[in-house]
Amino acid sequence: MPTVYARRLGVLASAAALASLTSLVNAPAAQAAPPAPISASAARAYLATVTPTTEGSTSGYSRTLFPHWSTVSGACNTRETVLKRDGKNVVQDSSCAAVSGSWYSEYDDATWTVATDLDIDHVVPLAEAWRSGANSWTTAKRQQFANDLTRPQLIAVTDNVNQAKGDQDPGTWLPSRTAYRCTYARMWVEVKQYYALNMDSREKTALVGILNGC
Repeated sequence: MPTVYARRLGVLASAAALASLTSLVNAPAAQAAPPAPISASAARAYLATVTPTTEGSTSGYSRTLFPHWSTVSGACNTRETVLKRDGKNVVQDSSCAAVSGSWYSEYDDATWTVATDLDIDHVVPLAEAWRSGANSWTTAKRQQFANDLTRPQLIAVTDNVNQAKGDQDPGTWLPSRTAYRCTYARMWVEVKQYYALNMDSREKTALVGILNGC
């Protein structure tokens, strides 16, 4: 069973205090997961067509070139929308900020009860995308990529884990929870395929190895 953590005290009020808030709002029913990725067989079939390409550099890269988080509806931006989607019993205030709920981090088998303990991971990191072809995109396309709720590109995970991942691809980083690696590889391949992003040799080899075991 996953361990439940509550690292930051004093963020959530008591139930009585929460009840006194005058403008709590709820977003649509939680999906509790990113969109389902393509199947392992579809991912393997796509990888069979990929010719590895030497990864580009980060010259000229900046996170500001991938505008996020975009407004989704009303006061809700992409981050808050993903927190609502990936959590359970999530309650949001009038600014769409999550004030209670619980979140299971698929990457490391941890459950959190404070929203600030979660980062929204870009499955294919922004810098990785830049090195793989996004450097030639328009700002509008980079914004779409950084806020994509349709593909399995965004997921709420433990903040420290997301920070440890950084901009690494599967050739150098994978979720510590091995049971999720097949799903992660399928997510990665779908995003790269949809956006026609390059893959380097080590990245492709790692993905093939994972997906052959799915």
